[in-house]
Amino acid sequence: MTDIDLDAIAAKRARLQAEYITAGRPPTSARGIHHTALMCSDVEQTIRFYQGVLEFPLTDLFGNRDYQGSTHFFFDVGNGNLLAFFDFPGLDLGPYQEVLGGINHIAISVTKEKWDYLRGKLDAEGVPYQEASGTSLYFRDPDGVRLELLADPLGEMYGTKVL
Repeated sequence: MTDIDLDAIAAKRARLQAEYITAGRPPTSARGIHHTALMCSDVEQTIRFYQGVLEFPLTDLFGNRDYQGSTHFFFDVGNGNLLAFFDFPGLDLGPYQEVLGGINHIAISVTKEKWDYLRGKLDAEGVPYQEASGTSLYFRDPDGVRLELLADPLGEMYGTKVL
C-alpha cells in the first residue's frame, strides 16, 4: 500500500458530506434492490451454504437465458430482497478477488437473536469469521465472497442512521 494523506482524505470526505448529503433530499427514484447477482462454482454447494447454514430460503431456480447450461437461482434475504447466483459451467472461472467495480462485501441485517444463533451455526460448520463492534460478523461463502451479518436494524449502522 502506498502512503496516503489521511488529513486530505478526511477533508474531502467532509466536503462531500456537506455538498451531497442534504436535508430535505428528494425521494429515491428506485423501489429497492430486486436482486444482487453473484457467481458460484457449484450450485448445490451454494444452496447448502445459503439455505442450510444461513437459513436464507431458496425461492427459485431455472436456466440462465444468457448462457446455455448455466443456472440462475435466488435466496430470500428478507424485506423483499433477493440474493441471486449464476454458475457458468465450462468457463473455468478463477477464485473470487476484489477488483474495481467488484463487491467488497454484502451486509445482511438480522436481529441480535438471529445473529447469535447464526454465529453458532458458523461455529458448528467451522466457518471462520471476524467479529467487529459486537454487531458485525464478517466471513466468506464457499467461493470466497465476503459477507457480513449485521445485528443493526435496516437503515442504521453502529448506532448511526444511514438512511
